Amino acid sequence: MYVREAQKKDEEQVKQLVSSALSEYGLKAELTSTDRDLNNLEAHYTKNGGYFGVVTEDNEVVATIGIFRINDKTCELRKLYTAPNQRGKGLGKALLDFAMNLARKRGFKRITLETTTTSNEAIGLYKGSGFKEFQPPQFTAQCDRAFECEL
Repeated sequence: MYVREAQKKDEEQVKQLVSSALSEYGLKAELTSTDRDLNNLEAHYTKNGGYFGVVTEDNEVVATIGIFRINDKTCELRKLYTAPNQRGKGLGKALLDFAMNLARKRGFKRITLETTTTSNEAIGLYKGSGFKEFQPPQFTAQCDRAFECEL
């Protein structure tokens, strides 16, 4: 697996992958609100002290991973998605490990994430990687569960 930093040219494919993955759970990408970060990955991630990466195969984006800077000590895991034909190969776990290691290297002490109850596979992955459920002050639209992990 090779994760590279997303480029402007990747944004449309990233939006398609995220939209497709969300639709599997009966959800819709909200590009003017919740998912507006996908409209300019560099501004929302790179220039904010975070990171957005993609995995490609034959010039197609097949997986995504984002680390969004909340403050100097906390970041949020965002947009961990894999294409259906990439699932069951350990890619999600590898991306989560990649994100956690990168967050540590960048000096973050805590990583959080939000998800939905219907994302059973993802929740199992997070719990298996040391994430504990917590109650945030408020949830992002479409999310009803939150997890955190001390780095």
